Amino acid sequence: MSDFPSADEGTDRATAAARTVPRTVPLSRGLSTKLLLLTIVFVLLAEVLIFLPWIASYRMSWLKERLSTAAAVSIVLVQGEPASLSRAAQNDVLTAIGAKAIAVRDGGVSRLLVVAEMPPHVDEHIDIANVGLVEGMTSALDTLFFGGERMLRVFGPVGDSDKEFELIMPDYSLRNAMLIYSRNVAFVSLLISLFTAMLVYAAIDLIMIGPIRTMTRSMLAFSEAPDDPGRIIHPAARADEIGVAERELSQMQERLQKMLSEQKHLADLGLAVSKINHDMRNILASAQLMSDRLRQVKDPTVQAFAPKLLRALDRAVSYSEGVLSYGRTQEPPPSRRRLRLRQLVDDVHGLLDTEGGIEFVNAVDLAFEVDADSDQLFRVLTNLCRNAVQAMAADAESAVVRRLAVSAERVGSVSRITVTDTGPGLPPKARENLFAAFRGSARSGGTGLGLAIAYELIRAHGGTVELVESRGGRTTFAVTIPDEPVRLDQARNGLRRPA
Repeated sequence: MSDFPSADEGTDRATAAARTVPRTVPLSRGLSTKLLLLTIVFVLLAEVLIFLPWIASYRMSWLKERLSTAAAVSIVLVQGEPASLSRAAQNDVLTAIGAKAIAVRDGGVSRLLVVAEMPPHVDEHIDIANVGLVEGMTSALDTLFFGGERMLRVFGPVGDSDKEFELIMPDYSLRNAMLIYSRNVAFVSLLISLFTAMLVYAAIDLIMIGPIRTMTRSMLAFSEAPDDPGRIIHPAARADEIGVAERELSQMQERLQKMLSEQKHLADLGLAVSKINHDMRNILASAQLMSDRLRQVKDPTVQAFAPKLLRALDRAVSYSEGVLSYGRTQEPPPSRRRLRLRQLVDDVHGLLDTEGGIEFVNAVDLAFEVDADSDQLFRVLTNLCRNAVQAMAADAESAVVRRLAVSAERVGSVSRITVTDTGPGLPPKARENLFAAFRGSARSGGTGLGLAIAYELIRAHGGTVELVESRGGRTTFAVTIPDEPVRLDQARNGLRRPA
């Protein structure tokens, strides 16, 4: 017993798996929700990157403001007498600034102006005039996350003064101000993110998500009833990628619907042929029995036509028996032999109705041979010649030349058979769908199966059928059949056999 699943089991599993896949997408997993969340996250990330220079700038501005205030107080004290200030007044000045001491450096001499209590050590020295961007962001993050209990020495020039002012202060007030600023920035950033996300969502939903949702619904509706023309999407007049996708989807659905219609037509035709096939075989068998009795008739005319009739009936019986197998799978592989092509063309001529003034010319050389399956090549030439006869017979002009010619030539190991008629030529629609069943017919009511079958049979020989020329007064088809290549293993085995 095989461990591999059969084709039917695989199909059933695929169908069951397809049924378990949801056909609608919930809102929480839809593109709209994902787009909204991603927009909020990306805007917040952008705000975080912008926040770093902002918080560094805020920290420096806060320190510069305190140093400017201390400079103003220092100028007043320098012009007056710092010692005249009482301890309570000094404390009030320092408390208003939030500092422990104020000093001024002038001409290389540092002078302590106001001091409440001198701290035992200073944790960080900040030169206001020489703080870079990276250093400012690093120090700002350090103060924000780890500050609050540090002592700072802030110094630098203020305005156009040539003096340098110093300020010793704790950083807890700075950290509290930075936390408040960060909270406000975070709140504003969140509002900006939501507002931006809503605008981006509305724009992209209108431009992209909405049309994609429409295409998705169209595909789901089309899959439920592909034979309904109303399920085909109507593309919008857009010149962008969405417009191209909608137009391609519409064309694909139209082609698929047409193909399904043709497949249904072919299935209905196969069913009808299958019903006829049973009775047809009985009729042909009776015709064979009657034609066998014709051989006993001594009339020379009967004796001349009886073999052709028998061969035609044999082929008809063979075709009838092969109808069902053709419908189920494909044509059997060719059984190739060396054939005298001229005799085969004469047999084709015997089945054609050329009594309406149509001249048949067999221009094949008597010695010309072709490597092919006799029955399949007969069917190919019959289809090509019958199409030519029908095209010329439809012409009502009596003075028009009606001639059908079959010729052949050999180039190396390739045989090229040419079928030429003087008919009106193929219409454009037939040329566009030349070898497509039900679409390549050149006349009203035709099925186009003749050329499709001919193409399949010759392709099985490794050859081609092509339309060489088609215009008013001349239509030429060429059938190219290469000789069957000799397999080296078979040739070697043949040489090794004893005589």
